[in-house]
Amino acid sequence: MTPALLAIACLFAVALGYVAKCAASPFGTCRKCRGLGHLLKTDRKGRPKRGKDCRRCDTTGKRIRVGRWLYNRASSTYRAGTR
Repeated sequence: MTPALLAIACLFAVALGYVAKCAASPFGTCRKCRGLGHLLKTDRKGRPKRGKDCRRCDTTGKRIRVGRWLYNRASSTYRAGTR
């Protein structure tokens, strides 16, 4: 196999794996709050305490993956265009 063909095959395998992951688990943990739903703050003694609610995930701790978001957007556009 030539190096270019090998690179294309590897990229295709990675993309297929990501599609399978988005289909099996469409939600991932929020990167901002690390899945807690709120930020952690520390008091003056250094002990962790609950901070404000996370605005990115709306206090669920989960976010929709990029691939699933693109699939949802494409399918809704397709449904709206075929009616």
